[in-house]
Amino acid sequence: MTAGERRATFGLAGIYGLRMLGMFIVLPVLALYAETLPGGRDHTLVGLALGAYGLTQAILQIPFGWASDRWGRKPVIVAGLVLFAAGSFLAAWAPTIGWTIAGRTLQGAGAISAAVIALTADLTRDEVRTRAMAAIGMTIGATFALSLIAGPALNAVIGVPGIFALTGVLALAAIALLYRAVPAPERAPASHESAAQQWRRVLTDGQLLRLNYGIFALHAALMALFVQVPFMLRDNGVPLTRHGLVYLPVLLLSVALMAPAMMRADRPGRGKPLFVGAVGVLFVGQALLALAGSSLVLTIVAMVVFFTAFNLLEATLPALISKYAPPAIKGTASGVYSSVQFLGTFVGAAAGGWLSQHFGSAAVFGFCLLLTALWLAVSATMSAPPTYNRATYSMGET
Repeated sequence: MTAGERRATFGLAGIYGLRMLGMFIVLPVLALYAETLPGGRDHTLVGLALGAYGLTQAILQIPFGWASDRWGRKPVIVAGLVLFAAGSFLAAWAPTIGWTIAGRTLQGAGAISAAVIALTADLTRDEVRTRAMAAIGMTIGATFALSLIAGPALNAVIGVPGIFALTGVLALAAIALLYRAVPAPERAPASHESAAQQWRRVLTDGQLLRLNYGIFALHAALMALFVQVPFMLRDNGVPLTRHGLVYLPVLLLSVALMAPAMMRADRPGRGKPLFVGAVGVLFVGQALLALAGSSLVLTIVAMVVFFTAFNLLEATLPALISKYAPPAIKGTASGVYSSVQFLGTFVGAAAGGWLSQHFGSAAVFGFCLLLTALWLAVSATMSAPPTYNRATYSMGET
């Protein structure tokens, strides 16, 4: 990468990470905290509190991505961060589970993922874009790891309301980071297609559809599992204050196992086998969780397997979207991708809560396994990712 590409990548990864911290950090504690709120013993409402932000994200990612194509990436990102901060402060004040759901819904209105992905694509060349997207994906993984560790620790000090307030402050700090650390992009090349033709390309491209289903299934499974996993750990003798001691080695080991595969993802002929293999490993991790029962050791092993695949797929999917999408409508394509991602978040949390409430944990795991089995089937038929063969030469002063 050039110095400008590194600066853009690290700046945007930091912004994405600060925002995702606000989404993830309450995952290990919100389900148990909700039991202390009026109405919080209904697992369906707990699932909505976990995943409500995904619904507004799903609705607004496409408009935000479209707006970023027309009015610029940075103004759209700033507007989204302000909305996210407002939702965080509302959730911090919330006296009931209903108000918590409202705060999480407003958090989700800050739908900046598409604009961030598109801005990353604007500021990096094709041949290094997978590395840039992987850096953002690994930041998401690191943020997720930090969230699972810091969530229980912060809960003991400032409680869940304090955690929400802290995430609102961090979202506002990300605005300063955007203007201080991220270069201004060049305008994307103009498209000769009409708006209808552009939307048709994005919504009917077979490769993009496969990737969009994949991100839906990945996040739906994640959120459905986190309706169940905190209770599994508690029932296996791990109190909430020590959940971070389980998550830390799990996530560190999963990142270590994922890294060698990530380094090979850009090599010719390796992209598709690694991608399909990661989906298969994701399925195995979920199956092990379903079988773990009262075995804490098997639960931990299953979590390592699951998060190894999750981190790899989270890092590679945005890069594949940016490669397949036409340059002039990259923001729109990223908006559809991000909308489907957060729709999966909402559907997974809501369905997981409802299934857990009415049919028990076996139904939750069955739901996740079905989603992933379908993903494995459609990913096996995708074409190999596009490859690039370019060289850059210095011309000196001109």
